[in-house]
Amino acid sequence: MLKYLKRQFITGLVVLGPISLTVYFLVLVFQFADNILGQFLNVHLKNTLGFYIPGIGFLLFILIILLAGIIADRFLGRKIMHGIELWFHNLPVIKTIYPTFSQLIRFILQQKEFGFKKVVLVEYPSKGIWSIGFITNEQFDSINKACAADMVAVFVPNTPGPLTGYVIFVPRDAVRPVDMPVSDAIKIILSGGVFKSGEITLGPLKE
Repeated sequence: MLKYLKRQFITGLVVLGPISLTVYFLVLVFQFADNILGQFLNVHLKNTLGFYIPGIGFLLFILIILLAGIIADRFLGRKIMHGIELWFHNLPVIKTIYPTFSQLIRFILQQKEFGFKKVVLVEYPSKGIWSIGFITNEQFDSINKACAADMVAVFVPNTPGPLTGYVIFVPRDAVRPVDMPVSDAIKIILSGGVFKSGEITLGPLKE
């Protein structure tokens, strides 16, 4: 009986755990965004009109993000944003924090900017040990000439932080392409191999 209850408890935990954590995370994000502007606006509304509007700070936060996107998409806005980024990159302490957050957000929202073209497996860090990686470039004439071979650049990310890793140059015929979306490969890295993207299908070695 105890074994049965334990099994059912674990099953329920597996089902409700991710849902609960997701809802909790979304609530934290909502409260954080709402409190940035909402607490000041609601105090003013309460004192002047006698009522407050729940979630007004979150709505304004979304509107500010949309407005920033519209401005940054214009030519003048791009120049202004470039100037702001240069300023942040030159500030003490901030210059070590800002690039990390900037890369993290772009990595999550705009994976194409990182140039991840396809998912591959490479024998790294030693023969017989296969690591998942992403081809980032296939045209390095100087490196091809130095190695006397057709080389490709492969980014091998660390687990669980795919923002860091190693760039290695591998002969094209030693790379094994994997029939898998880049997003699924990233999930595998983030989960430490727990996430399963169907059946991994290996392509043939390049000849």
